[in-house]
Order: sequence, then structure tokens, then C-alpha cells
Amino acid sequence: MPAPGPLMTVELSADEARRIILRAQGFLGADARRGGVPAVLRRLGAVQLDTISVLARSHELVAYARLGAVGRAKVERAYWDDPARAFEYWCHAACVLPIDDWPLYAFRRRYYAARKYRWHEVPPTVEKVLHQVRESGPVTTADLGGAKNGGPWWDWSDAKIAIEWLLDTGQVVCTRRVGWRRVYDLTERAVPAHLLAEDLSDTECVARLTRTAGRALGVATRADLVDFLRLKAPTAALLDGALASGAAGLVPVRVSGWPERAADAWADPAALEGEPRGRHRTTLLSPFDSLVWDRPRTSRVFGFDHRLEAYVPKDKRVHGYFTMPVLSGGRLIGRVDPAREGTTLVARQVGLEPRAGRGAVEAMAEALAEAAAWVGCDAVRVERADPAVTAALSAALAEAL
Repeated sequence: MPAPGPLMTVELSADEARRIILRAQGFLGADARRGGVPAVLRRLGAVQLDTISVLARSHELVAYARLGAVGRAKVERAYWDDPARAFEYWCHAACVLPIDDWPLYAFRRRYYAARKYRWHEVPPTVEKVLHQVRESGPVTTADLGGAKNGGPWWDWSDAKIAIEWLLDTGQVVCTRRVGWRRVYDLTERAVPAHLLAEDLSDTECVARLTRTAGRALGVATRADLVDFLRLKAPTAALLDGALASGAAGLVPVRVSGWPERAADAWADPAALEGEPRGRHRTTLLSPFDSLVWDRPRTSRVFGFDHRLEAYVPKDKRVHGYFTMPVLSGGRLIGRVDPAREGTTLVARQVGLEPRAGRGAVEAMAEALAEAAAWVGCDAVRVERADPAVTAALSAALAEAL
């Protein structure tokens, strides 16, 4: 692929775009695995968090999918360490973000401060909570009096509402966790001074974040970039300006084979400099992994229709509670709904794509066996699959384990 010149639109095939995306996301080539978990976070720009834990929590699965059987304690230290390497904030959703990107989210902190509301009214006790953090921090919600009033999950206590408001507006920050509990501290105590000193305009923030999203995605439409950052209309206009002016540092490409409305896209120029080469990862993917978190993009790039069914009533689920796509040979070949029973990884439901091709059963077995070993299981049981797949998969697992 030729390197682009000024304002030149680079023509890509759908296969070329897919390979660029896989390399950008760390699934293709040995270079992607250098630097361990901290390098994965820098490469991806954002790792989504979620409360669901089946084999492991999603932020652990993201690192595992790219690096293999990395120790889970090592993953946690790479995200939440002292001094801070990362912080939690709102990007695509609640995410772990590289600490160096703290200044880039000033536009969102200003937005929340001006809005004076998130999911709850900000209580009058917010200054009291801030004083408590200043005097006693770092603190958890337990130190502040608890997270809930005792009702449903959204029935937050005033202390929880206040501390989350202070997090949204940047007066406190979460740079580490204890167990699964956020630890809050004053921003000026946790974020390096040189980062606090950066004072970026909304335009500068969005331009630099657009570059981050473009680099992480490899090849992306405008809609992909907006979804990565979850920008609303006024701020999305700043993204448009950054793309048009070149401030985002991305170049225009056209992807033949993508739907006409999505064929015009953008790419990180560094991603176009050489042919993506190397060995593909075979692995289970968290449904919150940035390779697949955008459902329309996943369908466009991989021809794979996927949605999370954890919040779908059980009798209406098609593929299962926490269905994990299976990546092999640079394609999504199927999906698994996993669970654990003691030292057995249970594949409650397994499905292969019609176009999975030869070797798909063996690849599925490899992915299941490796994941089982990573979480300390020594057996895999397949509960539900097409009968022909079940027999072949059981045989392949017997060899893989």
C-alpha cells in the first residue's frame, strides 16, 4: 500500500482494511505483544470496564486476548498502580485510560460542570464530601458512608452521587481500585503536575482524541470515531473540523467492499506504511473489547452480527448471557457463552459461523483450552452446540487439553 500524500485518498480493499484494523488493535504480528499490558492500554487508548465477571472481568479479558496467559495480577497492576499509570473516566463508556491522556478529557469535565446533572441531582453535601476526601483521602464509598440507600442499584446514596459528580468534573480522580471498589483521591494528589498544567481548549481536546481513536481503530468511518468517543452533536462538529483541517492527523481512505454509506473513512497514516504481516491470535473476545464493541462496525468489518444479551430476558436470548466472539485467522469464526463450575470451563452454548471454513472446530477448541488454562480450569465441557460440531469439538478438546 502506498503511503498517502497530502489530501490524497488511499484506496483499500475490505481485506486490507480488516488486516490494518487487526494490527492496530494488537491481534496481528509480534510487535503488538511487546511492552505487555501497559503497551496494550496505550495502543488501544481506552479499555472498557464492566461489572460482569464470567471467566474474568472484561478489562482483564482485553489484555488476555492480545497477550495470552498474562497473570491477572499483572493486568491489575498495569491499570491501577502507584504512581498512577491510568485513570478511570468516560470515553466509549466507563474506561481505563492512559494517565497521559488526562488533559484531553477537559472538554468533557467542563461539560459536566456546566450541566450540573448526570443521572442524579447533585446533593448539597458535595462540598462536605470533597472536604472529606481532602482531609482523609484516598477513600472508597465505604469510607464515605456507603454507595446505596439499600434499594436498586441506581438508588445511590448522597455520598455516592457526590463523589461521582466530583469524579465527572475532575475534582477527584480514580487511579486505582481495591477489589472492585474505586479509590478516590484529590486530582492534584494523583495526577502528575505537568499534566494538570496543560490547558487545552475543547477544539484541541477533540482533535487529539480523534487522533487517538483513529490510531486505535486503524481504519474508521466518522461514525466509528464518534462512537469510540461517544460524542454528542455539538462536540462531534469539532471532530468534523479536526478531520477536515488535518488537525486530527488522519488521512482519507475509501474501502471497496464496505457499504457505500461507510466506504469513505479515515486512517492513521502510520498504519498505511507497510503490509500487515505476522501470526494472527486465536482467542475468545470480551463483548466489550474495542475490536467488537461497536456492533455496526463489527458487522461491516467481519460480517459478524453480535450483541450482548446479558440484559435480555433469559427466554429471549439467542446465543447466551455473556457471548464471547471467537477470533481466528483474522476472522470471527463463532461464539461461545462460557461459565465456570469449579475447575471446569463450561461452554454453555457454542456456535460456528456458516463461513467459518476448515479448521474452525480446531480453532474453537484451541481458544477454549487456552482460556480454561488461563483461569485455572483443567477441563472443558460443551453443553449445547450443533450435534456435528459437538462431536468434532469434543475430540479436538481432548487433544488440546
